[in-house]
Amino acid sequence: MSYEWRNTSIKIVLILFFICILLFAFSFVNHTSFTGQSFAAAYDLPIGQSMFAGDSVLDDRDMIEVPLLSNPTFIIHEISTLDLKGILLTLTTGYVPFDFSTISSDGIDSYGNVYGFEGPGYLTLDGDKLSVKAPDNYIWGYSSPYKVLTKTEDGVDVVENGTVVESVPTDQIKDLPYSNDFYNATSIVNWYNYDSSVGSNFTLQKGIVGFSDGRNNISYDDVERIFGKEVSDYVDAYPSYSPIVLYMGNTTEIDGEVYYTYLGSHPEYGDSVREFNARQFVEAWNNTVIPPNSSGNGHDYVSFGAASDDEAPGGSAAHGVCPPARALRAAVLGEGFSLPVGMDGSENAVLYGYNPASDIKVTNTHDYPVKIVMWTEGEGTGMCILAKIVRYVPTSDVNSTNMTTNSTSSTDIGDSST
Repeated sequence: MSYEWRNTSIKIVLILFFICILLFAFSFVNHTSFTGQSFAAAYDLPIGQSMFAGDSVLDDRDMIEVPLLSNPTFIIHEISTLDLKGILLTLTTGYVPFDFSTISSDGIDSYGNVYGFEGPGYLTLDGDKLSVKAPDNYIWGYSSPYKVLTKTEDGVDVVENGTVVESVPTDQIKDLPYSNDFYNATSIVNWYNYDSSVGSNFTLQKGIVGFSDGRNNISYDDVERIFGKEVSDYVDAYPSYSPIVLYMGNTTEIDGEVYYTYLGSHPEYGDSVREFNARQFVEAWNNTVIPPNSSGNGHDYVSFGAASDDEAPGGSAAHGVCPPARALRAAVLGEGFSLPVGMDGSENAVLYGYNPASDIKVTNTHDYPVKIVMWTEGEGTGMCILAKIVRYVPTSDVNSTNMTTNSTSSTDIGDSST
Protein backbone atom coordinates (compact mmCIF):
# COMPACT_ATOMS: atom_id res chain seq x y z
CA MET A 1 0.00 0.00 0.00
CA SER A 2 1.44 3.40 -1.00
CA TYR A 3 2.14 6.16 1.49
CA GLU A 4 -0.44 8.42 -0.15
CA TRP A 5 -3.24 5.84 0.07
CA ARG A 6 -2.40 4.97 3.67
CA ASN A 7 -2.46 8.63 4.57
CA THR A 8 -5.80 9.11 2.80
CA SER A 9 -7.33 6.04 4.57
CA ILE A 10 -6.30 7.36 7.97
CA LYS A 11 -7.87 10.70 7.19
CA ILE A 12 -11.15 9.06 6.13
CA VAL A 13 -11.33 7.01 9.33
CA LEU A 14 -10.58 10.05 11.48
CA ILE A 15 -13.23 12.11 9.69
CA LEU A 16 -15.85 9.40 10.15
CA PHE A 17 -14.90 9.03 13.80
CA PHE A 18 -15.22 12.78 14.27
CA ILE A 19 -18.65 12.72 12.60
CA CYS A 20 -19.79 9.99 14.98
CA ILE A 21 -18.72 12.04 17.99
CA LEU A 22 -20.55 15.10 16.69
CA LEU A 23 -23.69 13.13 15.93
CA PHE A 24 -23.62 11.47 19.34
CA ALA A 25 -23.38 14.86 21.02
CA PHE A 26 -26.10 16.29 18.79
CA SER A 27 -28.41 13.41 19.65
CA PHE A 28 -28.88 14.77 23.16
CA VAL A 29 -30.27 17.94 21.62
CA ASN A 30 -32.44 16.65 18.79
CA HIS A 31 -33.66 13.04 18.65
CA THR A 32 -36.96 11.44 17.60
CA SER A 33 -38.00 8.73 20.08
CA PHE A 34 -39.77 5.52 19.03
CA THR A 35 -40.76 2.33 20.80
CA GLY A 36 -41.34 -0.96 19.08
CA GLN A 37 -45.07 -0.68 19.72
CA SER A 38 -45.42 2.89 18.48
CA PHE A 39 -43.36 2.13 15.38
CA ALA A 40 -45.41 -1.00 14.64
CA ALA A 41 -48.62 1.03 14.94
CA ALA A 42 -47.30 3.92 12.83
CA TYR A 43 -46.07 1.71 10.00
CA ASP A 44 -48.60 -1.14 10.31
CA LEU A 45 -46.00 -3.86 10.90
CA PRO A 46 -47.41 -7.42 10.69
CA ILE A 47 -47.16 -8.40 14.37
CA GLY A 48 -47.67 -12.17 14.66
CA GLN A 49 -46.65 -12.91 11.07
CA SER A 50 -44.34 -15.85 10.37
CA MET A 51 -40.86 -14.84 9.18
CA PHE A 52 -37.62 -16.49 8.10
CA ALA A 53 -34.02 -15.32 8.35
CA GLY A 54 -33.43 -12.87 5.50
CA ASP A 55 -36.97 -11.49 5.52
CA SER A 56 -37.65 -7.83 6.28
CA VAL A 57 -40.07 -6.77 9.00
CA LEU A 58 -41.35 -4.28 6.41
CA ASP A 59 -42.38 -7.13 4.09
CA ASP A 60 -42.18 -5.84 0.50
CA ARG A 61 -42.20 -2.15 1.38
CA ASP A 62 -39.23 0.11 0.74
CA MET A 63 -36.81 0.91 3.52
CA ILE A 64 -38.14 3.65 5.79
CA GLU A 65 -35.95 6.75 5.68
CA VAL A 66 -36.08 9.58 8.21
CA PRO A 67 -34.42 13.03 8.32
CA LEU A 68 -30.81 12.80 9.45
CA LEU A 69 -31.02 15.97 11.52
CA SER A 70 -33.94 14.51 13.52
CA ASN A 71 -32.18 11.16 13.98
CA PRO A 72 -28.44 11.84 13.80
CA THR A 73 -27.32 8.64 15.52
CA PHE A 74 -28.99 6.51 12.82
CA ILE A 75 -25.97 7.01 10.57
CA ILE A 76 -23.76 5.23 13.09
CA HIS A 77 -24.80 1.76 11.93
CA GLU A 78 -23.93 2.73 8.36
CA ILE A 79 -20.49 3.85 9.48
CA SER A 80 -19.94 0.79 11.69
CA THR A 81 -20.72 -1.53 8.78
CA LEU A 82 -18.70 0.60 6.31
CA ASP A 83 -21.82 1.08 4.18
CA LEU A 84 -20.11 3.72 2.03
CA LYS A 85 -22.96 3.85 -0.49
CA GLY A 86 -25.47 4.41 2.30
CA ILE A 87 -23.31 7.08 3.91
CA LEU A 88 -22.99 8.92 0.60
CA LEU A 89 -26.75 8.84 0.01
CA THR A 90 -27.43 10.02 3.54
CA LEU A 91 -25.01 12.93 3.31
CA THR A 92 -26.29 13.99 -0.12
CA THR A 93 -30.04 13.59 0.56
CA GLY A 94 -30.24 14.39 4.25
CA TYR A 95 -32.19 11.19 4.95
CA VAL A 96 -30.98 8.06 6.74
CA PRO A 97 -32.47 4.54 6.92
CA PHE A 98 -34.32 3.94 10.15
CA ASP A 99 -32.09 2.16 12.68
CA PHE A 100 -34.16 -0.77 13.92
CA SER A 101 -31.61 -1.63 16.61
CA THR A 102 -33.05 1.29 18.61
CA ILE A 103 -36.47 -0.37 18.90
CA SER A 104 -35.71 -4.12 18.65
CA SER A 105 -34.28 -6.83 20.86
CA ASP A 106 -33.73 -10.26 19.24
CA GLY A 107 -33.66 -11.41 15.64
CA ILE A 108 -33.74 -8.02 13.84
CA ASP A 109 -30.69 -6.15 12.54
CA SER A 110 -30.32 -2.38 12.21
CA TYR A 111 -31.86 -2.42 8.72
CA GLY A 112 -34.95 -4.37 9.82
CA ASN A 113 -33.82 -7.69 8.40
CA VAL A 114 -34.47 -10.95 10.23
CA TYR A 115 -31.48 -13.06 11.25
CA GLY A 116 -30.07 -15.49 13.79
CA PHE A 117 -32.16 -18.68 13.60
CA GLU A 118 -33.45 -21.45 11.35
CA GLY A 119 -37.06 -22.28 10.60
CA PRO A 120 -40.23 -20.16 10.76
CA GLY A 121 -39.96 -17.49 13.45
CA TYR A 122 -42.55 -14.77 13.96
CA LEU A 123 -42.65 -11.04 14.60
CA THR A 124 -43.75 -10.06 18.09
CA LEU A 125 -43.40 -7.39 20.76
CA ASP A 126 -40.99 -8.06 23.61
CA GLY A 127 -42.05 -5.39 26.10
CA ASP A 128 -41.56 -2.13 24.22
CA LYS A 129 -39.17 -3.71 21.70
CA LEU A 130 -39.78 -5.45 18.39
CA SER A 131 -38.49 -9.00 18.21
CA VAL A 132 -38.58 -11.92 15.80
CA LYS A 133 -38.91 -14.97 17.99
CA ALA A 134 -37.14 -18.13 16.87
CA PRO A 135 -39.48 -21.12 16.43
CA ASP A 136 -40.14 -23.37 19.40
CA ASN A 137 -38.92 -26.94 19.12
CA TYR A 138 -42.45 -27.83 18.01
CA ILE A 139 -45.11 -25.72 16.32
CA TRP A 140 -48.65 -26.98 15.91
CA GLY A 141 -52.10 -25.64 15.24
CA TYR A 142 -55.54 -26.73 14.05
CA SER A 143 -56.82 -26.97 10.52
CA SER A 144 -59.87 -24.85 9.83
CA PRO A 145 -62.05 -24.34 6.72
CA TYR A 146 -60.67 -21.37 4.77
CA LYS A 147 -62.49 -21.67 1.45
CA VAL A 148 -65.81 -23.54 1.30
CA LEU A 149 -68.80 -24.05 -0.95
CA THR A 150 -72.09 -23.23 0.78
CA LYS A 151 -75.22 -24.73 -0.76
CA THR A 152 -77.93 -22.19 -1.64
CA GLU A 153 -81.43 -22.51 -3.10
CA ASP A 154 -80.14 -22.12 -6.67
CA GLY A 155 -76.48 -23.13 -6.56
CA VAL A 156 -73.48 -22.54 -4.30
CA ASP A 157 -71.62 -19.60 -2.82
CA VAL A 158 -67.83 -19.70 -2.82
CA VAL A 159 -66.89 -18.38 0.63
CA GLU A 160 -63.29 -17.45 1.41
CA ASN A 161 -62.29 -16.61 4.97
CA GLY A 162 -65.92 -15.83 5.79
CA THR A 163 -66.59 -13.62 2.74
CA VAL A 164 -68.69 -14.63 -0.28
CA VAL A 165 -66.45 -14.12 -3.30
CA GLU A 166 -68.62 -15.78 -5.98
CA SER A 167 -72.10 -17.20 -6.48
CA VAL A 168 -72.37 -20.12 -8.88
CA PRO A 169 -75.68 -21.35 -10.37
CA THR A 170 -76.54 -25.02 -10.26
CA ASP A 171 -75.79 -25.73 -13.92
CA GLN A 172 -72.22 -24.41 -13.54
CA ILE A 173 -71.22 -26.35 -10.44
CA LYS A 174 -69.76 -29.14 -12.59
CA ASP A 175 -67.30 -26.64 -14.07
CA LEU A 176 -65.88 -25.37 -10.78
CA PRO A 177 -62.03 -25.49 -10.99
CA TYR A 178 -61.42 -27.01 -7.57
CA SER A 179 -59.74 -30.34 -6.83
CA ASN A 180 -56.93 -31.97 -4.86
CA ASP A 181 -55.78 -35.53 -4.18
CA PHE A 182 -59.00 -36.32 -2.36
CA TYR A 183 -61.85 -34.67 -4.27
CA ASN A 184 -62.67 -33.38 -7.76
CA ALA A 185 -65.56 -31.85 -9.70
CA THR A 186 -67.51 -35.12 -9.54
CA SER A 187 -67.17 -35.19 -5.74
CA ILE A 188 -68.56 -31.66 -5.55
CA VAL A 189 -71.52 -32.47 -7.82
CA ASN A 190 -72.33 -35.62 -5.80
CA TRP A 191 -72.18 -33.61 -2.56
CA TYR A 192 -74.54 -31.01 -3.99
CA ASN A 193 -77.03 -33.52 -5.38
CA TYR A 194 -77.13 -36.18 -2.69
CA ASP A 195 -75.28 -35.34 0.54
CA SER A 196 -76.22 -31.83 1.51
CA SER A 197 -79.03 -29.50 2.42
CA VAL A 198 -79.25 -25.74 1.93
CA GLY A 199 -76.70 -24.04 4.15
CA SER A 200 -74.30 -27.01 4.37
CA ASN A 201 -70.65 -26.63 3.41
CA PHE A 202 -68.10 -28.47 1.30
CA THR A 203 -64.54 -27.62 2.38
CA LEU A 204 -62.22 -26.76 -0.50
CA GLN A 205 -59.20 -25.41 1.38
CA LYS A 206 -58.07 -25.38 5.01
CA GLY A 207 -55.94 -22.83 6.82
CA ILE A 208 -54.36 -23.09 10.27
CA VAL A 209 -55.69 -21.44 13.44
CA GLY A 210 -54.85 -21.63 17.15
CA PHE A 211 -51.07 -21.83 16.85
CA SER A 212 -49.26 -23.25 19.88
CA ASP A 213 -46.94 -20.22 20.04
CA GLY A 214 -49.62 -17.58 19.46
CA ARG A 215 -48.62 -16.45 15.97
CA ASN A 216 -51.25 -15.27 13.49
CA ASN A 217 -53.69 -17.63 11.80
CA ILE A 218 -52.72 -18.37 8.21
CA SER A 219 -54.49 -19.02 4.92
CA TYR A 220 -54.40 -22.17 2.84
CA ASP A 221 -51.71 -20.80 0.51
CA ASP A 222 -49.50 -19.82 3.44
CA VAL A 223 -49.51 -23.36 4.83
CA GLU A 224 -47.34 -24.55 1.93
CA ARG A 225 -45.35 -21.31 1.67
CA ILE A 226 -44.32 -21.33 5.33
CA PHE A 227 -44.31 -24.99 6.31
CA GLY A 228 -43.86 -26.86 3.00
CA LYS A 229 -45.88 -29.06 0.67
CA GLU A 230 -45.63 -32.16 2.86
CA VAL A 231 -47.45 -30.33 5.66
CA SER A 232 -49.96 -28.87 3.18
CA ASP A 233 -50.74 -32.37 1.86
CA TYR A 234 -51.19 -33.61 5.43
CA VAL A 235 -53.68 -30.81 6.13
CA ASP A 236 -55.64 -31.76 2.99
CA ALA A 237 -55.90 -35.39 4.11
CA TYR A 238 -57.26 -34.85 7.62
CA PRO A 239 -60.66 -33.54 8.74
CA SER A 240 -61.14 -29.90 9.61
CA TYR A 241 -60.16 -28.99 13.18
CA SER A 242 -57.56 -31.77 13.34
CA PRO A 243 -54.40 -30.89 15.31
CA ILE A 244 -51.47 -30.50 12.90
CA VAL A 245 -47.76 -30.59 13.76
CA LEU A 246 -46.34 -27.95 11.44
CA TYR A 247 -42.68 -27.82 12.43
CA MET A 248 -40.23 -29.84 14.50
CA GLY A 249 -36.71 -28.67 15.35
CA ASN A 250 -33.86 -30.78 16.68
CA THR A 251 -35.55 -34.07 17.60
CA THR A 252 -34.69 -37.74 17.80
CA GLU A 253 -37.10 -40.47 16.72
CA ILE A 254 -37.58 -43.24 19.29
CA ASP A 255 -39.56 -46.31 18.31
CA GLY A 256 -42.00 -47.80 20.78
CA GLU A 257 -42.80 -51.48 21.02
CA VAL A 258 -44.47 -53.15 18.04
CA TYR A 259 -47.87 -54.77 18.63
CA TYR A 260 -49.48 -57.12 16.17
CA THR A 261 -52.49 -59.33 15.53
CA TYR A 262 -53.97 -61.30 12.62
CA LEU A 263 -57.06 -60.73 10.55
CA GLY A 264 -58.49 -64.22 11.07
CA SER A 265 -61.54 -65.66 9.33
CA HIS A 266 -65.19 -64.78 9.80
CA PRO A 267 -66.83 -65.95 6.57
CA GLU A 268 -70.28 -64.97 7.84
CA TYR A 269 -69.24 -61.34 7.33
CA GLY A 270 -67.27 -61.90 4.13
CA ASP A 271 -63.50 -62.24 4.57
CA SER A 272 -62.72 -60.23 1.43
CA VAL A 273 -64.71 -57.26 2.76
CA ARG A 274 -63.02 -57.64 6.14
CA GLU A 275 -59.57 -57.57 4.56
CA PHE A 276 -60.48 -54.46 2.59
CA ASN A 277 -61.73 -52.73 5.73
CA ALA A 278 -58.65 -53.73 7.72
CA ARG A 279 -56.37 -52.25 5.06
CA GLN A 280 -58.47 -49.08 4.96
CA PHE A 281 -58.12 -48.70 8.71
CA VAL A 282 -54.35 -49.03 8.42
CA GLU A 283 -54.30 -46.46 5.61
CA ALA A 284 -56.37 -44.04 7.68
CA TRP A 285 -54.08 -44.16 10.71
CA ASN A 286 -50.60 -44.82 9.34
CA ASN A 287 -48.29 -41.78 9.76
CA THR A 288 -50.80 -39.82 11.83
CA VAL A 289 -48.83 -37.33 13.96
CA ILE A 290 -50.38 -36.03 17.18
CA PRO A 291 -49.02 -32.88 18.86
CA PRO A 292 -48.12 -32.75 22.57
CA ASN A 293 -51.08 -33.00 24.95
CA SER A 294 -53.55 -33.18 22.06
CA SER A 295 -56.11 -35.60 20.66
CA GLY A 296 -55.88 -36.69 17.03
CA ASN A 297 -57.84 -38.85 14.60
CA GLY A 298 -57.26 -40.76 11.40
CA HIS A 299 -57.50 -38.99 8.07
CA ASP A 300 -60.52 -38.18 5.96
CA TYR A 301 -61.62 -39.57 2.60
CA VAL A 302 -61.37 -43.24 3.64
CA SER A 303 -64.29 -45.50 2.82
CA PHE A 304 -65.24 -48.81 4.42
CA GLY A 305 -67.28 -51.69 3.07
CA ALA A 306 -70.48 -52.76 4.82
CA ALA A 307 -71.20 -56.33 5.91
CA SER A 308 -74.61 -57.56 7.01
CA ASP A 309 -74.95 -57.85 10.78
CA ASP A 310 -78.34 -58.20 12.46
CA GLU A 311 -76.90 -56.95 15.77
CA ALA A 312 -75.53 -53.72 14.30
CA PRO A 313 -77.57 -50.51 14.11
CA GLY A 314 -79.00 -50.32 10.62
CA GLY A 315 -78.28 -54.00 9.98
CA SER A 316 -74.69 -53.67 8.75
CA ALA A 317 -71.21 -52.76 10.03
CA ALA A 318 -67.65 -52.23 8.78
CA HIS A 319 -66.42 -55.62 9.90
CA GLY A 320 -62.68 -56.13 9.62
CA VAL A 321 -61.68 -52.86 11.31
CA CYS A 322 -61.49 -54.43 14.76
CA PRO A 323 -58.23 -56.38 14.35
CA PRO A 324 -56.21 -53.28 13.29
CA ALA A 325 -58.09 -51.25 15.92
CA ARG A 326 -56.91 -53.72 18.56
CA ALA A 327 -53.32 -53.34 17.36
CA LEU A 328 -53.65 -49.56 17.54
CA ARG A 329 -55.30 -49.77 20.95
CA ALA A 330 -52.49 -51.94 22.29
CA ALA A 331 -49.81 -49.53 21.04
CA VAL A 332 -51.66 -46.55 22.52
CA LEU A 333 -52.20 -48.19 25.92
CA GLY A 334 -48.63 -49.49 25.88
CA GLU A 335 -47.44 -45.89 25.52
CA GLY A 336 -49.33 -45.00 28.69
CA PHE A 337 -52.16 -43.15 26.95
CA SER A 338 -55.83 -43.58 27.80
CA LEU A 339 -58.27 -45.77 25.89
CA PRO A 340 -59.08 -43.99 22.61
CA VAL A 341 -62.48 -42.38 22.24
CA GLY A 342 -64.65 -44.65 20.06
CA MET A 343 -63.10 -47.87 21.38
CA ASP A 344 -63.74 -50.23 24.26
CA GLY A 345 -61.65 -52.97 25.80
CA SER A 346 -63.40 -55.90 24.15
CA GLU A 347 -62.31 -58.00 21.21
CA ASN A 348 -64.55 -56.02 18.86
CA ALA A 349 -62.64 -52.83 19.84
CA VAL A 350 -64.53 -50.25 17.69
CA LEU A 351 -67.83 -49.06 19.07
CA TYR A 352 -70.89 -48.96 16.82
CA GLY A 353 -71.66 -45.48 15.53
CA TYR A 354 -68.03 -44.32 15.26
CA ASN A 355 -66.28 -43.86 11.95
CA PRO A 356 -63.12 -46.00 12.35
CA ALA A 357 -60.98 -43.25 10.79
CA SER A 358 -62.24 -39.79 11.66
CA ASP A 359 -64.28 -40.42 14.83
CA ILE A 360 -61.77 -42.36 16.92
CA LYS A 361 -59.60 -40.02 19.03
CA VAL A 362 -56.15 -40.87 20.38
CA THR A 363 -54.82 -38.56 23.10
CA ASN A 364 -51.08 -37.94 23.34
CA THR A 365 -50.22 -37.02 26.93
CA HIS A 366 -46.50 -36.58 26.27
CA ASP A 367 -44.83 -33.15 26.06
CA TYR A 368 -43.62 -33.99 22.55
CA PRO A 369 -45.33 -35.23 19.35
CA VAL A 370 -45.85 -38.88 18.51
CA LYS A 371 -46.53 -40.63 15.24
CA ILE A 372 -48.75 -43.68 14.80
CA VAL A 373 -47.22 -46.18 12.39
CA MET A 374 -49.31 -49.09 11.07
CA TRP A 375 -48.64 -51.62 8.36
CA THR A 376 -49.60 -55.10 7.17
CA GLU A 377 -47.67 -58.21 6.21
CA GLY A 378 -49.12 -60.94 4.05
CA GLU A 379 -52.68 -61.12 2.79
CA GLY A 380 -55.97 -62.91 3.24
CA THR A 381 -57.19 -64.22 6.58
CA GLY A 382 -53.59 -64.78 7.72
CA MET A 383 -52.65 -61.14 7.17
CA CYS A 384 -50.60 -59.73 10.05
CA ILE A 385 -51.46 -56.20 11.21
CA LEU A 386 -48.83 -54.24 13.12
CA ALA A 387 -48.75 -50.93 14.99
CA LYS A 388 -46.27 -48.88 16.97
CA ILE A 389 -45.80 -45.39 18.38
CA VAL A 390 -42.83 -43.26 17.31
CA ARG A 391 -41.80 -40.52 19.75
CA TYR A 392 -40.24 -37.23 18.58
CA VAL A 393 -38.16 -36.41 21.64
CA PRO A 394 -35.95 -33.29 21.84
CA THR A 395 -32.41 -34.42 21.09
CA SER A 396 -31.15 -32.57 24.16
CA ASP A 397 -33.41 -34.71 26.35
CA VAL A 398 -32.19 -37.89 24.65
CA ASN A 399 -28.54 -36.93 25.20
CA SER A 400 -29.12 -36.03 28.84
CA THR A 401 -30.99 -39.22 29.75
CA ASN A 402 -29.33 -41.73 27.36
CA MET A 403 -32.72 -42.89 26.09
CA THR A 404 -32.67 -45.82 23.66
CA THR A 405 -33.57 -44.84 20.11
CA ASN A 406 -35.26 -48.02 18.91
CA SER A 407 -37.08 -51.12 20.01
CA THR A 408 -36.98 -54.54 18.38
CA SER A 409 -39.46 -56.30 20.64
CA SER A 410 -43.00 -57.06 19.57
CA THR A 411 -46.13 -58.32 21.22
CA ASP A 412 -48.94 -60.49 19.88
CA ILE A 413 -52.17 -59.05 21.27
CA GLY A 414 -54.26 -62.17 20.86
CA ASP A 415 -57.00 -63.70 18.76
CA SER A 416 -58.59 -61.97 15.84
CA SER A 417 -62.03 -60.40 15.99
CA THR A 418 -64.68 -59.27 13.55
